[in-house]
Amino acid sequence: MNDGVASDRAGHEGSTNEPRGGEDLVRGPDGAPGHVVGEVADGSAGRPDRRVRPTVLVVDDEAEILTALTDLLEEQFEVVATTRPEDALQRLAEGLRPAVILSDQRMPGLTGDVFLERARAHSDAEALLLTGYAELDAVVGALNRGRIAGYSAKPWEPAALLAMVGSARDRYDLRRALETERALMRGLLENLPEQLSFKDGQGRFLRLNAAKAAALGATVAACLDRREEEFLSPAEAERLAEAERAVLAGGAQSGLTQSPAGPGGAPRWLQVTRASLGGGLLVTVERDVTEAHRMEARLRQADKMQALGTMAGGVAHDFNNLLTAILGSLQLAGKRVGDEPGLLRLMRNATMAAERGSALTRRLLSFSRQNDLAPRTVSVNRLILGMGDLLARTLGAPAGGTLELRRALAADPGTARVDPDQLELALINLCINARDAMSAGGTITLSTANAAVRADEIPDLAAGDYVRIAVEDTGSGMAPEVLARVLEPFFTTKEVGKGTGLGLPMVYGLVRQSGGGLTIDSAPGEGTRISLYLPAGEAEPEHESPEEGDTARARIPARILVVDDDSTVREVTAGFLADLGHETVEAADGATALRLLETDPGLRLMVADFAMPRMNGAELSARARAIRPGLPILLVTGYAELATLASDIPVLHKPYRQSELAEKVAALLG
Repeated sequence: MNDGVASDRAGHEGSTNEPRGGEDLVRGPDGAPGHVVGEVADGSAGRPDRRVRPTVLVVDDEAEILTALTDLLEEQFEVVATTRPEDALQRLAEGLRPAVILSDQRMPGLTGDVFLERARAHSDAEALLLTGYAELDAVVGALNRGRIAGYSAKPWEPAALLAMVGSARDRYDLRRALETERALMRGLLENLPEQLSFKDGQGRFLRLNAAKAAALGATVAACLDRREEEFLSPAEAERLAEAERAVLAGGAQSGLTQSPAGPGGAPRWLQVTRASLGGGLLVTVERDVTEAHRMEARLRQADKMQALGTMAGGVAHDFNNLLTAILGSLQLAGKRVGDEPGLLRLMRNATMAAERGSALTRRLLSFSRQNDLAPRTVSVNRLILGMGDLLARTLGAPAGGTLELRRALAADPGTARVDPDQLELALINLCINARDAMSAGGTITLSTANAAVRADEIPDLAAGDYVRIAVEDTGSGMAPEVLARVLEPFFTTKEVGKGTGLGLPMVYGLVRQSGGGLTIDSAPGEGTRISLYLPAGEAEPEHESPEEGDTARARIPARILVVDDDSTVREVTAGFLADLGHETVEAADGATALRLLETDPGLRLMVADFAMPRMNGAELSARARAIRPGLPILLVTGYAELATLASDIPVLHKPYRQSELAEKVAALLG
């Protein structure tokens, strides 16, 4: 078109249409100028790199006008110029992303308003129109159809046109930034797992995500423009209103709150953060931290268990020393009393009481997991059948009712890898608890079965093959709040003096220490079933020989060194050995024992306590072997961490009987 020429044309008089400044002039088939394309910033398919400069697409059918516009704009923009609107549409379809499109109105084949309207299908760039003064009607049409942001008449004033293009670029950048923010907000609302909501000054929802709506039991659409209090109970609504008023008055707040119980009845814990955005606007983010809260509670419980275990271990050590002295003295005295029925009965009562104390000590050590288990392959059926008389004597019958003990043993439940003595103690505890839960009488059923446990089927139990031993009663059962605490040490529902609260924790400690697990199924009025899962053994155990009734005297008496810082325990141990026919030499500490070993070559064996002040049994054993390399050593302990002990040194646990001591000594003396 020839009705308008750029007012800065004079500044380019004498110029030609040859390519300049990185431009590429393309001519049509008839030799006429085709289109001029400015160099693209990133050099790939016309896509601009906005980190460099924004791109402006210029369309005019006259090459001279394109040259003038390019000269005007190229200092601030990357200019892509063409004389053919069809080519411009093709470039946009191929991915060109300009910030501004500047088009002439009167062009052959496709007018500017129609071109800009079609360009909207490929680009969201700001559209500007160049036109002559006589084409205001076309401008109005273009504004309506092509969403033109502005126009400039020809000839243009350079500064004004440059400012118009710059303003269009700024609007484009602002619009894109707003669209990005909207997309981010929409993505945040739709995908954030936390509950997110925005409210106005009256507490009505302006925006919220699906997680928040779901927590209120509604949809997003149903919540908009409504107050959250409408979905809550009056008490919860009042607490919410008070919290939001405090935030609007004093700034951001964050804290842990408990939400109403869900469908499963378990409460949920939320970390709630509220902040004022000004103008009465409020944003709230609620993150479900129920699992983290539970893990924290478990950690606190584990810390408490560890502290109690440490205390239990220390108590057990001292208590075992006392029991060793008491039981040993009673056993030695029983051989000297003679035939006095009354005195023998008193001594039996004292022995039974001391043995009950020993059982309590074993419970403490099992609970604290600080006793040394002696696991071996055990036939669970044979063990349960062998406990018949023991259970009958222990359980008796509840007052006002009868007690029936049943066995439902699998034909071939395999074997379990466990300490049989501790397992017997665990089953006795479970049967006593079952009896106490049936005040009017009932049935206790002991059952066995093989169990193939899948991954995550039972909490804290790895997948694998196990032997299951279950103790089931027909008693009163347990309420959920009691069931949640039964494994806590010292927790008991029995009257004062009738329960220690260590029975179930001891059982749990045993199965966990043995590599197994435990489940409890109970409900009020429906009885209780406790199942122990023990790792399956590999082979049928050998039959154990029955214990000898009396302790035989040593066939070859020996001179034995007895080392213990507790004089009563030392005296009992020496008495046991002397009663067997041995000669004993006593030492109250490790230093004295070492001096005796250096000066007394007749000592053939050392029996020493492990836990002694200044020099424990492990240190004494190492130094004693340096003096006497071939000396046999037996350590006795009530509670000790034996990891530092040489593997070839045998250990005897307190309280021990004379027969157990005799067996160990005979083996060491050969």
